[in-house]
Amino acid sequence: MDIKQIGVAVSMTAGLALAPASPHAEDAEWGCQILLCAASQSPSWHGVPYCVPPMSKLITAMAKPHFSWPVCHAANSGKPGHQEYEDCPVGIRPAPTPSGRDSDGLGGAEMSQCFKIVNQCRDRSAFRSQYGDQSENARNGITVTPVQDNSDHWTGNRCEVRVSQPRPRKADPYYFDIPDENGTTKRVWFNLDL
Repeated sequence: MDIKQIGVAVSMTAGLALAPASPHAEDAEWGCQILLCAASQSPSWHGVPYCVPPMSKLITAMAKPHFSWPVCHAANSGKPGHQEYEDCPVGIRPAPTPSGRDSDGLGGAEMSQCFKIVNQCRDRSAFRSQYGDQSENARNGITVTPVQDNSDHWTGNRCEVRVSQPRPRKADPYYFDIPDENGTTKRVWFNLDL
């Protein structure tokens, strides 16, 4: 879905919703501009001159207290979603920061790591070739530690180690799920970097 297709869909459904008598018409119009610009993929909104002013206005407004995301009601898309990190590779699970502290401000630890439990004794040469160089691991952010139980005691099985690595951040962490006239939804990813 390119910016022209989104523009046609938004303008077709927004025509009636943006009547001048509406007390929030300006916000709704701005919300539709944001949706239209966020949906631009090639180029991204950064490369579309029409999009820079409304997106810059959004970024500035987000820093203010009591910010409320401007929504394009006519397009039935709502507020955007946000996913800070890429998915972990298959077979590896997300995990909280190594400190386990509440770093996201929402009452839970930020899931900024990927980890798996590996039995280093089954094939020591394969394990060493993959995880043996501690200095290279440190440069890549990989840590190898013995498995601990919930009370921070060693489990006693020195063969099992926890291999952790930083979870990559998404280049485009925000997304809109935009329904089309057929009822199918297309997810478009975007960023708010100036």
